[in-house]
Amino acid sequence: MLRSAIIRTTILLSSKRIVTSFFLNQQSINLHRTLLIPTTLHNKFSTFNPTKQSSPSIVSSPTSVSNNSSKGNDIALEMPLEILLHTHHPEPVRHEIIESKEPLKTADLENLDIKVKLHRKPVTISDKLAFTLVKLLRVPTDLFFKKKYIHRSVMLETVAAVPGMVGGSIRHLKSLRKMKHDGGWIFHLLHEAENERMHLMTWMRISEPKMWERFLITAVQGVFYNAFFALYLLSPRTAHRVVGYLEEEAIVSYTSFLKEIDEGHIQNTKNVPDIAIDYWHLDRETATLRDVVLAIRADEVAHRDTNHHFADRIVLGNEDLREDIKRVISKESAPDGKFRKVAGINENAGEAWKWSQ
Repeated sequence: MLRSAIIRTTILLSSKRIVTSFFLNQQSINLHRTLLIPTTLHNKFSTFNPTKQSSPSIVSSPTSVSNNSSKGNDIALEMPLEILLHTHHPEPVRHEIIESKEPLKTADLENLDIKVKLHRKPVTISDKLAFTLVKLLRVPTDLFFKKKYIHRSVMLETVAAVPGMVGGSIRHLKSLRKMKHDGGWIFHLLHEAENERMHLMTWMRISEPKMWERFLITAVQGVFYNAFFALYLLSPRTAHRVVGYLEEEAIVSYTSFLKEIDEGHIQNTKNVPDIAIDYWHLDRETATLRDVVLAIRADEVAHRDTNHHFADRIVLGNEDLREDIKRVISKESAPDGKFRKVAGINENAGEAWKWSQ
């Protein structure tokens, strides 16, 4: 009798636990559906037609709430469907491309005022170290790729997409630790990384690298990422100067690429991938490989100017880019003497090197 009573009591308690757990889980699911993913939103997803999008609605009407919702939740907050299904489209880095009303043709790209031959003279020990390091890195690259410029571009962009992401992540963590604004650096650095990634995506469509090339790319990227991460932690100024000189070498490579096309050694094909046409707003009817090279070279010029400028700001102790914007608006002059001494600027330097870059 006692044993039977104990068994019945144990079964009853277990049953209560199961029932209670079921109802609690069910209430949790209902609450999750109500607060985070309302059933009305789920119904919209299941019947979504991209050609018939309704106007955004932040708050659903009482009649749109599912009958399964509990009483008291007559109005469920939900995000607009257009926001949830929005696809981010990367933007170019040059304002001439962003602001162009018509698709860009070859003449438009050739007329961009980019000052291809500008060079930042190394002045400080940090500058000279960065310049020497970049020159040494170019030697094995030239020996390996020679005049295989498309494959060289794939390798180049794999490396070039690393610094912006490394700098952005380190400054993001620094901003969190110090609980203060980053001065506008993170956006610019991540935008740079995204732009370089778009370069790589374009060349991947054009070249279709083989398996051994993909392995080489992975190995080089792994080594360079860790090395640059350590360098940025030790000396952000030197890291940005390295990137500035890397971009100068990239400009040299793309200029040689254009020369090979103009001399007929590389076919100026019209087989331009859609990703390049859409990103740089190229003319779909006339776009060629040469146009892609011109557009990418113009981007590299922007990165050259930006990273040299960032290195200068670190040296001068003025890292808040918001002040730079105010200075441009008010047209105040920069501390010319100190700036020229640190950056190696001479009287003949173009506007791209000025403090208000």
